[in-house]
Amino acid sequence: MSIRNLDKLFKPASVALIGATARERKLGAIALYNLLGGGYQGEIWPVNPKYDELMGLKCYRKLAHLPKAPDLAIICTPPATITALIRELGALGTRAAIVMTSGLDPVREQSLRLAMLKAAKPHLLRILGPNSMGLLVPKLGLNASFAHVGATSGKIAFVSQSGALVSGVLDWANAHGVGFSKFISLGASYDIDFGDLLDYLAGDIDTAAILLYMEDIQAARKFMSAARAAARSKPVIVLKAGREAEGAAMAAWHTGALAGSDAVYDAAIRRAGMLRVYSAEELFDAVETLTHIRSQRGERLAILCNGGGLGVMATDALVSSGGKLAELSPDTVIALEKALPRGWSHDNPVGLPGDAAVQRYADAIKPLLDEPQADALLLLHAPTAMVSSIDIAEAVTPLIKATSRTVLSCLLGGTTVAPARQVFNRAGIPTYDTPEKAVHGFMQIVQYRRNQETLMQVPAQLPMSATPRRARVREIVAAALAAGQTVLGECRSKEILAAYGIPVATTRMAADVEEALAVAADIGYPVALKIHSPDIAHKSDVGGVALDLDTPDILRTAAAAMLKRVRRMRPDALIDGFTVQQMARRPQSHELIVGVTTDAAFGPVILVGQGGIAVEVTADHAIGLPPLNMVLARDMLARTRVSKLLAGYRNQPPADIDAICYTLIQVAELVADIGELAELDINPLVADADGVIALDARIRLQPGQQRDRLAIRPYPQELEEQVTWMDQPILLRPIRPEDAPQHMDLFHALDPDDVRLRFFTSMRELPVSQLARLTQIDYDRAMAFIATHTGPDGKPETLGVVRAVADPDNIHADFAIAVRSALKGKGLGHILFEKLVDYFRSRGTEALVGEAMARNKGMQRLVKSFGGDVTPSEEPGVVNLHIGLRAP
Repeated sequence: MSIRNLDKLFKPASVALIGATARERKLGAIALYNLLGGGYQGEIWPVNPKYDELMGLKCYRKLAHLPKAPDLAIICTPPATITALIRELGALGTRAAIVMTSGLDPVREQSLRLAMLKAAKPHLLRILGPNSMGLLVPKLGLNASFAHVGATSGKIAFVSQSGALVSGVLDWANAHGVGFSKFISLGASYDIDFGDLLDYLAGDIDTAAILLYMEDIQAARKFMSAARAAARSKPVIVLKAGREAEGAAMAAWHTGALAGSDAVYDAAIRRAGMLRVYSAEELFDAVETLTHIRSQRGERLAILCNGGGLGVMATDALVSSGGKLAELSPDTVIALEKALPRGWSHDNPVGLPGDAAVQRYADAIKPLLDEPQADALLLLHAPTAMVSSIDIAEAVTPLIKATSRTVLSCLLGGTTVAPARQVFNRAGIPTYDTPEKAVHGFMQIVQYRRNQETLMQVPAQLPMSATPRRARVREIVAAALAAGQTVLGECRSKEILAAYGIPVATTRMAADVEEALAVAADIGYPVALKIHSPDIAHKSDVGGVALDLDTPDILRTAAAAMLKRVRRMRPDALIDGFTVQQMARRPQSHELIVGVTTDAAFGPVILVGQGGIAVEVTADHAIGLPPLNMVLARDMLARTRVSKLLAGYRNQPPADIDAICYTLIQVAELVADIGELAELDINPLVADADGVIALDARIRLQPGQQRDRLAIRPYPQELEEQVTWMDQPILLRPIRPEDAPQHMDLFHALDPDDVRLRFFTSMRELPVSQLARLTQIDYDRAMAFIATHTGPDGKPETLGVVRAVADPDNIHADFAIAVRSALKGKGLGHILFEKLVDYFRSRGTEALVGEAMARNKGMQRLVKSFGGDVTPSEEPGVVNLHIGLRAP
């Protein structure tokens, strides 16, 4: 991930257009026309050996003839010329280029990509495209695109993989008065991709929200890291194309990359804290909402309408979307009594009579704007002959502008309400065509907040603790691969699950009927008998499962019949014998499936849902990206229909949800530990009030897989280190989300002055949201090491923490440290800091940087002990800290 030199792309002082031309409707002519027509104040230098002048500008025959190196170059020349131009531009000192050239030969595309990147790399020149429509920065008047229209300035950034959608969105935005901070066509993303742009836009003060049109992702981990960081600071809304198989095939053809499973994209978008929309119409609604809506703290909606039907339509849309109607407080009802005629609903939605005068609108809206139990207000209006819509808009607009409450409007109709809509648009009040669209716009923000709140929850401690027997699992995997075996049977698969603390039914192999009888006698009747074959994935489909066999004679008969059936239905299958399993009698249990599959874009993903032999028919499942914690596992389970059954009903007791979630977490840990694990089926996983047990399991291995295939970097266990401090053993390790309770204890163990020195302010309590941010980190760009030991009460205790967050270019990492006040001056801070320095030096970071209060002499001594520098800051009472990590 890198934002290096992207400022030259978005804030160029000079632009060279290579391939500029006077030929109408040609790429070079349209691009030059747009550059001149946008109001850009920088230098514009057309380059083409055929011209001396173009559109009133001097035209240069060669790049070498330019007055100086342009900050940004736009390339509109044939594919064969691009690599040489990139090389020449880089040597001149240009650091950003937009390649608009399209029509690349699919056969030679990969070689061209590698050649372009090789030419750009020595000069750190960034490339947008090829096949990019360009970009617009309306605030600067920069229209470096061949779009058919320009854009007005606003606070939303739009990034698209589709040039056609760029044109459509621009048309719509201009018609609705919506502006943009940045408007970017990615093209083929040879260099600059979604991850780079998300990192840049997250820190862009001109951008309040980010919209993405996405067809595929090629660098999943980079994308997820950038998306998680961006979505924590501002709303990120995604329109993902290729939802159906046919659409996905078209997306792959269009972008030159395979589209991943739509359900996996959905899970990735949710996990990053972004919001997904499913159509261009929803995307436009999102633009309208994000352009105008104010800061929203909750999700309770009050509705004011001039017709009962409008209120019913809005309420239906709200409830079906999972929204909440606000309950009116007694004070609000009393205030509305004075404003409304007798017979009004005394409830939400608040209905006005069809002939309501302008003043009645104003009198009714005032108490609703002050309603403490409402977080937003929706004003619905259908035009009537008795009152002017524009008069209503002009009367309520000052009242709305005077409040901090979120207000949305819906004016039904066309030309008669257009002037009223313009009044609302000028005032920054979002307005929609229908009640359903207005509610959907509101719910987009609600869903975004819900996604963020889920990710910011502090996860509970694991309900049980088991140290995985990783060495044994690696032995099993290595032996199987050495023997050329990629599919593990039930017994070996269950042994692996058991090694990770997942309960499994006792199961043993039997080569023939006689051995099956001996196993059954040993483990005890009744038993389940299953065919054992590497070629049969679904044993029930071929009659390869027999249950409740409670005598030797019944077992013998069942085995003979099973062999006969299987050989008839699958004569090609290699049969290794049987598995004999202790019969699990759980009469009030539910059958679940827990599985792993490897997605083409995002790598391994976890699945949970309703299991059993009809699993494909019920199609009830949820997908999540590893690693998981209790919050994420519960969220996954809650997205299945079977979760309602698991909660209990009538005389059916609730299942042990913690045990199910723990299984998901352990499966995710197994996937993170064993890079060769490509697929896993636990079906069924039986769940009831007493816990869970895996009755059947199957694992597929894929040689050569790596641990970094996960889209989110898992807990780096390899960084754990036992050290001795003050003659006692302590563990230095990366922080985990489950460390939140101990981290709060650490905060409480800081005296007030140490809190001020660490946080630059006084704090009595650490907000839960901040606690989550401190303990739920992205190991790809941040690291926090804690020193921990077992406290006097036998529970883990955090003694101190050191952390740093690297910038996207891995140049600097901002650090901070805190040690229990009672332990200061005993060398613990030095031990922690040494661990941090070693880690960031190993990842190639150039320097650790930070700030400290000038009176924090202990911090300054610590920095100097590592060869660092302490210099005055521009801020009074603060010093800058710098520790170089590169070898001199």
